[in-house]
Amino acid sequence: MAPPVRSLYVHAPFCARRCVYCDFAVHVDARPDPAFWVDALGREWEAVRTEGLFPVDRLDTLYVGGGTPSLLGVEGMQGVARVFADVERAPDLEWTVEANPESFDRAVAEGWRRLGVDRLSFGVQTFSPAALRWMGRLHGPEGPAAALHAARDAGFDNLSVDLIFALPARVERDWSADLERALALEPDHVSLYGLGVEARTPLGRAVAEGREDPVDETRYQEEFLEAAERLREAGFEHYEVSNFARPGRRSRHNQVYWDGRPYLGLGNGAHSHQPPLRRWNLRDWLEYRERVRSGAVPVEEAETVAPAEARLERIWLTLRTREGIAAPVRPGPARDIMDGWMRRGLAEAAGDRVRLTPTGWLLLDELAVELDRALDRDPAPAAEPRDGSTDVG
Repeated sequence: MAPPVRSLYVHAPFCARRCVYCDFAVHVDARPDPAFWVDALGREWEAVRTEGLFPVDRLDTLYVGGGTPSLLGVEGMQGVARVFADVERAPDLEWTVEANPESFDRAVAEGWRRLGVDRLSFGVQTFSPAALRWMGRLHGPEGPAAALHAARDAGFDNLSVDLIFALPARVERDWSADLERALALEPDHVSLYGLGVEARTPLGRAVAEGREDPVDETRYQEEFLEAAERLREAGFEHYEVSNFARPGRRSRHNQVYWDGRPYLGLGNGAHSHQPPLRRWNLRDWLEYRERVRSGAVPVEEAETVAPAEARLERIWLTLRTREGIAAPVRPGPARDIMDGWMRRGLAEAAGDRVRLTPTGWLLLDELAVELDRALDRDPAPAAEPRDGSTDVG
């Protein structure tokens, strides 16, 4: 029998406008009808339950992301509550919903809070008027402060903000000033996203045609390290490569991903994981909606993760976190690799574990592959992890 799933991601794909860098499964609609979305969500939920591969016996974490879930207002989250009304909620359920400042107000905040939403994640990205225009964002520089004020007035005390760094130099965004303005909002959690250039986005096409510069790696590194230092000085724990939290305010939902535990994703483009099975839904909202109307599970593709790939993934996910990876007990290539990281300032010892420093996190992909290859040469490789652990050392 499949292990129980206790973490659920729900995708709300609607956006009033697609941002220049966005490669998410987004459907542009400034006034989406919550009823259509809730109906599709409910149909997929019934199909998945009938299938039986992802048995949800209790909700420990529920994350509604997008897209822009706040475009669906109170009615959208009322629909979510109805769809999962017969699923037991953990007493300490973490229910996160993403919001953009321009579509979030006191009425939405109060309605969501009454339903049991207890954590909000705001897409702030920047406070610079020039950068907001370049990105295609719809809120102004003062929008985030108004949104967080409305949330706190409604009783929320677990608020996260997203910021994007490494914008093109010509945009003339002041990253230091953005960090200070974000801290002035007194958030409980901050997520950082380095600008990426995806081929299917407006930004990707502009770079390919020479109308925009590619990401400046030096700028990327400098701004990431500046943010890591500034947030740490402000009392945030840098608990994962891209995430910073006040004490007790880590994202429990995201921790499920990093630990390699099972999770279910509903909605177009959503991913699900029941080790060793991984699968993902149709990306297009209209195609997804037609599939679920037929009573079918809207899976686009699925794969069984091979043991070698699973080990590399576990290494990568474990190195992403502040807890780090278990240090090898016996001498060998893996220990030599980690000793070399520490000599270079890329990692540090933490008891019987080794964790990457912010400088090391900039080389995360490279270091994960390096350690994986070293384990192949190790004369006494560690046993497979137990109880959901991602340790490989």
